[in-house]
Amino acid sequence: MKLARAQHHELYYYLRLNRRVDEQLAALYRQGKVVGGVYSSLGQEAISVGTAYALEPRDIIGPMIRNAGAMLVRGYKPRDLFLQYMARKDGPTGGREANTHFGDLQKGVIAPISMLGELVPVLAGVALASKIRKENRVALTYVGDGATSTGQFHEALNLASVQKLGLVVIVENNGWAYSTPTARQAAVRDLAERAKAYGMPSAIVDGNDVLNVMEATRSAAKRAREGGGPTFIEAKTMRMKGHAEHDDASYVPKGVLEEWRGRDPVLRYENLLVAKKLLTAAEKSTIEARIEKEIRADLAFAEASPFPPPADAARPVWA
Repeated sequence: MKLARAQHHELYYYLRLNRRVDEQLAALYRQGKVVGGVYSSLGQEAISVGTAYALEPRDIIGPMIRNAGAMLVRGYKPRDLFLQYMARKDGPTGGREANTHFGDLQKGVIAPISMLGELVPVLAGVALASKIRKENRVALTYVGDGATSTGQFHEALNLASVQKLGLVVIVENNGWAYSTPTARQAAVRDLAERAKAYGMPSAIVDGNDVLNVMEATRSAAKRAREGGGPTFIEAKTMRMKGHAEHDDASYVPKGVLEEWRGRDPVLRYENLLVAKKLLTAAEKSTIEARIEKEIRADLAFAEASPFPPPADAARPVWA
């Protein structure tokens, strides 16, 4: 699909915004203002942004902790993430949860589940409900390479394939399940090979190329809407930080990180736009200024928000 110049700029905006939100969250963590950990998507922004941008507003996504970019595309603001990570009263969960554990069906976002792999059957259920109701929605969710080893992942893919559900599963193969390299948990070179066992189509994409990711997702969504069933997309990428901010990733060979640093998805897309004369220096400055203004305003708002009073703890609890 050919994108208009404004769409290229929008994609670039979301990539840069995702990066800046991550950078700001890392700074807040170092300042001791974050309650809990920070899970960075550094180096993986193209996957979150490209997949979310490829979908329609009626579709449903189930992001995980490294998919802040998808949530931004879906209408969340940086302040939502700042408030949530700092457990403030004005946050999406009123200070009751941490990191990206929040959702909004009006935005088409299902909240993450801490047990990795669990969102796949949940989104398969969403796709099944959509099929029964004839809503023609696509349900998309994300897992890391580690989560592909869970029972829930396999059961959900089998169900989705048998029932021909409109499910798209994005496997973010970033090389490490915490500190376990992919080669230590799977004998296949490409995790997409596993899709054959379920009789479903698969694709392997360059997870650091936002256009490549977007086109693969768009094709999978089209197939789903036409009744072709689920698709398994393996996005090859690299986690450029440890599992979380507390993890220095010393187990990752430095040469590997250096190699992937040269394939930075944000800089790569920027260079492509400049080379194709789709982004001028003035346009780039305008986008950067917009992002910095948003980050400053949303950070100020989040830091001014109070912690929730203890009496609020039981307010949303069902009797």
